[in-house]
Amino acid sequence: MQSFLTAVENINGAINGFVWGWPALILLGAVGILATCMTGFFQLTHFKYWMKHTIGAIFREENVTAHTNDKTISQFQSLCTALAATVGTGNIVGVAGAIATGGPGAVFWMWIIAFFGMMTNYSENVLGILYRRKNEEGEWCGGAMYYLKDGLGAKKNMKAVGAVLAVLFSSFCLLASFGIGNMSQVNSMVGNINHAFGIPNMVVGVFLFFAVGLVVIGGLKRVAAITEKLVPFMVILYLLGSIIIICTHITSVPAVFVSIFKGAFAMKAVGGGIVGSGIALAMQMGMKRGVFSNEAGLGSSVMVHSSSNVREPVRQGMWGIFEVFADTIVVCTLTALTLLSSGTVNLDTGTLSAEAESIGSASMMSYVYELQFGKLGAWFIAIAIFLFAYSTVLGWSHYGSKAFEYLFGTKAIIIYRVIFCLIVLAGAGIEATLAWDISDTFNGLMMLPNLIGVLVLSPQVKACTDNYIARKIKGDTSVKPIYSLIPAIQAEQEKAAPADADD
Repeated sequence: MQSFLTAVENINGAINGFVWGWPALILLGAVGILATCMTGFFQLTHFKYWMKHTIGAIFREENVTAHTNDKTISQFQSLCTALAATVGTGNIVGVAGAIATGGPGAVFWMWIIAFFGMMTNYSENVLGILYRRKNEEGEWCGGAMYYLKDGLGAKKNMKAVGAVLAVLFSSFCLLASFGIGNMSQVNSMVGNINHAFGIPNMVVGVFLFFAVGLVVIGGLKRVAAITEKLVPFMVILYLLGSIIIICTHITSVPAVFVSIFKGAFAMKAVGGGIVGSGIALAMQMGMKRGVFSNEAGLGSSVMVHSSSNVREPVRQGMWGIFEVFADTIVVCTLTALTLLSSGTVNLDTGTLSAEAESIGSASMMSYVYELQFGKLGAWFIAIAIFLFAYSTVLGWSHYGSKAFEYLFGTKAIIIYRVIFCLIVLAGAGIEATLAWDISDTFNGLMMLPNLIGVLVLSPQVKACTDNYIARKIKGDTSVKPIYSLIPAIQAEQEKAAPADADD
């Protein structure tokens, strides 16, 4: 068994070095920068507008939260399911791992990739709505596989390329759902539960097998019904605990921000080579863990956003902006401030304390909470990670099922759901580092075809954005709305909604 795991590590290491090399990271950043520039820095210039029409709309517009009677889900449910998949162990264990390897400077690069990632995620969701269609059961199907096949594939001499990339994306997404969406999450859950309560890993794994299976077998509607209740509760609870710890160490916060900015550019290092390598490591870890956390660029969350009952592509795109904002700018930042202000990291050198080094990044947040709140703190963070990771598993089960459906058809989805539940048991027994490394690799593999599609189709995102701004923000009633780039669906949506409908 050990020789098999060693072989897996070696193969995964070689693939990981390619998919997370600098060319891929540059492509990731370039797509976000391009989307930001082409939309006129939408995430900044229309900050008040998209906040009002996302989180603000939850309290004002009934159609945003109202449950649907058909196969679609509400906009709020789509957000919660997407956040369920993103707000997971990446926000706790992933941030701790980034700081442990790349130092405090990794947090800065996490912010940078999130800022531009907002518009990458926005673009993915706009394209997802523009190219979605309904399956034989009346459920919306959208995602990178559809805009690769029908969007990229519609370009001159690109039909075969679009079809191949769509299949590759679906295949990689399928594998990623077993990695980022299952094994790494389960592995973090069982490890923290074992640390806090001493319960054996496989006992927790068996419990999760049934807890996941009962929800996943029921499909998207059941997943959405659980996540819309679980996500707000777990996020608020975790944020309150982190804010208490930060306030307790409030005098250290200025020094924390100084260490983040200094570490981002390796300002404490001496010699050009050391500075360069320090910056490179901080950038790489910040970008990798940032993408692991918010998934902007992976093309994953678009698969649930496309199931929303929304008509306006830009409206759903704005939920994508908020998703990245909430996940990384809010939750990951509070995690980083909690860790860095608690004394577990030497702010002058950027190195872990001896105690933090000995327990490892997977349990670092548990250690910090235990310092602050005693054994109750360790229990709290173990339960928080359990809920975060459980919700992530539920969200990713939908992504994997959509990829499986694209490859094998709607009727075969039940096969995927059974396999997905069995993988939960494997995640409980696998070695932690390998679980995270495999997840990183699968992320990178599905990211590449998706980014190619978003890059090529970015003019369509710009056109749709300009159309929406002209109609909804500038009030030009002469502009015809763009709901879909599939003529039959465009006509259907025009008929179903008045031209001035704000949904």
